[in-house]
Amino acid sequence: MPTTGLARPPARVHVIGAGLAGLSAAVALTDRGVPVVVSEAARQAGGRCRSFHDGVLDMVIDNGNHLVLSGNTAVHRYLRAIGAEGRLTGPDRAEFHFFDLQLGERWTLRPSDGALPWWILDPERRVPGTRPRDYLALLTLLRRHPGRRIDEVIRCDGTLWDKFLRPVLLSALNTAPEEASADLAGAIVRETFAKGGRHIRPLVATPSLAAAFVDPALSRLERGGADIRFGRPLRAMRIDGDKVLGLTFDDGEETLAPQDRVILSVPPWIARTLLPGISAPDAFHAIVNAHFRIVPPTEAVAMVGLIGGTAEWVFAFHDRFSVTVSAADRLIDRETETLALLLWRDVAIVHGLTGPVPPHRIVKERRATFSATPAQASQRPSVRTAWTNLFLAGDWVDTGLPATIEGALRSGEAAASLAFGTGMAGR
Repeated sequence: MPTTGLARPPARVHVIGAGLAGLSAAVALTDRGVPVVVSEAARQAGGRCRSFHDGVLDMVIDNGNHLVLSGNTAVHRYLRAIGAEGRLTGPDRAEFHFFDLQLGERWTLRPSDGALPWWILDPERRVPGTRPRDYLALLTLLRRHPGRRIDEVIRCDGTLWDKFLRPVLLSALNTAPEEASADLAGAIVRETFAKGGRHIRPLVATPSLAAAFVDPALSRLERGGADIRFGRPLRAMRIDGDKVLGLTFDDGEETLAPQDRVILSVPPWIARTLLPGISAPDAFHAIVNAHFRIVPPTEAVAMVGLIGGTAEWVFAFHDRFSVTVSAADRLIDRETETLALLLWRDVAIVHGLTGPVPPHRIVKERRATFSATPAQASQRPSVRTAWTNLFLAGDWVDTGLPATIEGALRSGEAAASLAFGTGMAGR
């Protein structure tokens, strides 16, 4: 049975996994003076939000294009805590550029700053061909719809759906929106569009994901005395009754002291092997990213959403174009050169480019996020577990949000709060 808040601060907390959820938990605990041991199976931190030097392109690239929004409160708390507040860049006001590849039509969505959505009355600021009453769909999504799909609560057709709602929800949920959870979609709307343009400015990590989210966190942890160990996968947990008593790594077992606690921040399929019987999502969708080494034209906008192509979002950096395709299961097994040709063709059309495909790198994440359907959302576990000294973190636990950076960081905060013994966590 779930337990109440623990009475005394821990002697030590083992954080298993150094993705963003694990880093968030470790930073929060270190800031409270709690001794922390971070064990990561890989040779680097960051999980799916990682950066690396690519030998083909001879440049540092991110595994994917991870967009955050100005209203993501956990993102800003985390960046302040690690001293990286200036590592996100984006427009001064909310604006989203789109290009219809079939019609050759461009437009820019420009929400007004405040919560009152007067922008939908201005044809120059809303999606071309839409009417103000079309946007009532957003009001419908604001309400709670437990266990229902998006296509059960709003119409999934028409200009607004095709040219705005579908591409935005697809990227946020990484699931075909028609079959995705209406509650998860509603969480996005409530925390962003319902609060106005000041909360939905698109922001990207600069100069890289690692530079914004990972490296400053590791530095903060090292300054705080955290013990960080890479190449250290957890193989088993020794459990007796309602407590974890020991952790078995490749380099041996660590016996836990009575006040030690554990935050398990690993992918759900690993959590299920370590804790048989635990509830966790078991269906996933892929994301495909492509990076092209070519200097974008000076007039290229930072981010463009595409309608009717293979590519879905095109990002222009100072030294490359990057492309993201969500729910990309259909593409995951395509040959690299075929994918590069398909995706570059879309980039070239949008930006008026000619010539051969530039040097490129295709990055595939086969199990990028859990499938954001009502059925899979119902399998997300709480941060709190049936074991009094064990807590879960990750974008797949029940944060109320889809599998996003914001959700991952919130889960880490919640796990740290419970592990510390305050009981001041959300879900």
